[in-house]
Amino acid sequence: MDEVTRDYLPILIFLVLAVGLGLVLLLAAAIIAVRNPDPEKVSAYECGFNAFDDARMKFDVRFYLVSILFIIFDLEVAFLFPWAVAFGDLSDVAFWSMMVFLGVLTVGFAYEWKKGALEWE
Repeated sequence: MDEVTRDYLPILIFLVLAVGLGLVLLLAAAIIAVRNPDPEKVSAYECGFNAFDDARMKFDVRFYLVSILFIIFDLEVAFLFPWAVAFGDLSDVAFWSMMVFLGVLTVGFAYEWKKGALEWE
């Protein structure tokens, strides 16, 4: 039991410090925070001018499409970094697996480009 406790002691210390720091910061914000906001401070910030539309207005679907495409391609490109780091030690199967992955990524990108998903009007 002593060996298990010694192995997990750094994790326990880290958790105690993280929870303690979180509580200290929350209490400090509650105690020190200024409670007299003026109208300028509580007004909405909209690029230097007041909001002119309802906050519940619908966005164009293309906004969501571009953001989803960014997330998808960004995450797929993130898979290239570990592959590039271990490139010298890879087998042929790992190399061709990544080539298939990149091919699918390229086909998907070409499809989205052809459909006009990357064009903003």
